[in-house]
Amino acid sequence: MTDAKNEILRVEGLKKYFGSSGAVLHAVDDVNFSINEGATLGVVGESGCGKSTMGRTILRLHEPTEGKVFFKGENIVDYDKKQMKALRKEMQIIFQDPFASLNPRMSISETIIEPLIIQGVYDKKDKAGLQKRVRELMDLVGLAERLINTYPHELDGGRRQRIGIARALALNPKFIVCDEPVSALDVSIQAQILNLMQDLQDELGLTYMFITHDLSVVKHFANDIAVMYLGQLVEKAPAELLFKNPLHPYTKALLSAIPVPDPDYKMERILLQGEITSPINPEPGCRFAKRCPLATAECSGQDLVLREVEPEHFVTCRLVQ
Repeated sequence: MTDAKNEILRVEGLKKYFGSSGAVLHAVDDVNFSINEGATLGVVGESGCGKSTMGRTILRLHEPTEGKVFFKGENIVDYDKKQMKALRKEMQIIFQDPFASLNPRMSISETIIEPLIIQGVYDKKDKAGLQKRVRELMDLVGLAERLINTYPHELDGGRRQRIGIARALALNPKFIVCDEPVSALDVSIQAQILNLMQDLQDELGLTYMFITHDLSVVKHFANDIAVMYLGQLVEKAPAELLFKNPLHPYTKALLSAIPVPDPDYKMERILLQGEITSPINPEPGCRFAKRCPLATAECSGQDLVLREVEPEHFVTCRLVQ
């Protein structure tokens, strides 16, 4: 549940399209949600549904096609380059692949120092101040000081992701898009990174938008969960409520795929049939209809929007609404 007084981010009618007028890919299409300060919004959905594109568009790493993004009450879509550079101190991103997101020619120290110099927080001549800040950040994310001059290829995935987190925290941001930050890591390392991120959130008062495929992770990590399908949000609710009472047919199918660590438990999988709707010039109507076992003729012809069907529970399904 969001509170206008504590709201740090609000997205209204956000759209991001790619391509020419003849073949337009609707990567993000009319998305609306908000996040309270200090909370975590989990965003889940299949590969290619637009989760990462949405996160990058909110940060304006992609320019929005349409819509508004309010950060602390101001529409940052209207910001010019100078304003956006200043805003980078408050809005950051942790990337999925810790190796691909790091410059192999830069040491840990140089990687963490770079945003501090670009933003003018430190003068590059202030080597003592910079090294002190690097050591503080390394200690914050659990990296040993002896690694300060090592390079990405010398480290494992967990340590590389800690570097990415330290780099994101260097400017003391308030909001961080976490773009599948643990999906490229071993399971045991995933737990360590998730625990670290939760500790940092509590200690620094961070707000996360946590993009992931792992529903079991997001159940325990997020306050609210938004389910995305082909560029649109189809359901949004508090994490506990979503798992207890999923309403959208797509959400039910996703949750049915979560493995249960009990060999005697008989899983009731919902296997989706039918062809996936093309995100290129999609026709009006529910984009899940071709795979939905409950779809009727009324599901086509008119796009749906998120509607509150019970307190704090929003769904874009005509049958539920």
